[in-house]
Amino acid sequence: MSTGSATNHDFALERDAWGQLVLIQADGRRITGVEPARAFPISAPDGVLSICDSEGRELLCIEDPSKLQPEVRRALDEALTQRDFVPVVVRIESVAADADPSRWEVVTDRGPTEFLMEDSDNDVRRLGAHRILLVDSHGIRYLIPDTRRLDANSRRVLDRYL
Repeated sequence: MSTGSATNHDFALERDAWGQLVLIQADGRRITGVEPARAFPISAPDGVLSICDSEGRELLCIEDPSKLQPEVRRALDEALTQRDFVPVVVRIESVAADADPSRWEVVTDRGPTEFLMEDSDNDVRRLGAHRILLVDSHGIRYLIPDTRRLDANSRRVLDRYL
């Protein structure tokens, strides 16, 4: 399947009975379980988008999402909102790390939560000198924008994984 560029009427999007996003191509072919992704989520969040299949292969490149039909744009915005859900960790309460999966108890900007991390060595990711991304066993990402702003206990816990 080749990557294409999308114009206003090339495709449609809908949710199936299980809530999965379905791409309906101009020829009527349906591809279930597609995911939209921003090309430049920080520097140009309203710019170029890709629609990828369940394996992460790009199916469509949308250069100007503002030109899409309103119902397609709404479906994309809803899917991107779910995908871009990234709570910010403000404190690490505890980590039970006897073996993987480890159980993390944290406080985020949305309140306290706990999650499992399958592979602590790979799921604690450094994004810069002081920026960390935690990825739980469900693929939910938790951001620590600046480790220097964490309390001393949180930094000590995190240091074991960096």
